[in-house]
Amino acid sequence: MSEPVSALRRARYAGFVTVEEAGLQGMVQIRGDLSSDAFTSAVSDAAGVPMPGLREASLDGRNGLLWMSPDELMLLCPYPEADRAMARLQATLSDTHHLALNVSDARAMFTLQGNGVRDVLAKLAPVDMAPDAFRPGMLRRTRLAQVAAAFWLRSDTQAEVICFRSVAPYMMELLSTAARPGSAVGLHGG
Repeated sequence: MSEPVSALRRARYAGFVTVEEAGLQGMVQIRGDLSSDAFTSAVSDAAGVPMPGLREASLDGRNGLLWMSPDELMLLCPYPEADRAMARLQATLSDTHHLALNVSDARAMFTLQGNGVRDVLAKLAPVDMAPDAFRPGMLRRTRLAQVAAAFWLRSDTQAEVICFRSVAPYMMELLSTAARPGSAVGLHGG
């Protein structure tokens, strides 16, 4: 059996923002009734973090929950733990209508680090990235250029992006181009 590898083997670009493919990340897509206490309690327990609010990310290191839509969450965990997290959810929610699916190998994650992360994202997404409009912990599921993606801020200088693995090389190129030295627009501290 071959060893799993990330989409771009931790490719890295250093511009006015450092862009790095984050490596293997466990991701479990979860669908269900987010208004159900039993459902949200099971999901929160499996993730080890509180439930996120609307368009938010609840994070603790490599673990987290991302609000993806009114009936969908993404559970983040270390890559080797994704199957166990999914199985635990399926067992706990066996009497509840739900879907839990390990999508770790179908997604890629990128980390952006530097004072200009807002500028890089603002160049690519139709999202107001001003500090008073988009704060750490907020999440958007949108497009970066022509690529479906989700992104969130861990801090004012660190963002994370997830997309389909099949478009990871294109996403790396987009993010790297937007982070090219001399291309900062300076609107959001870059």
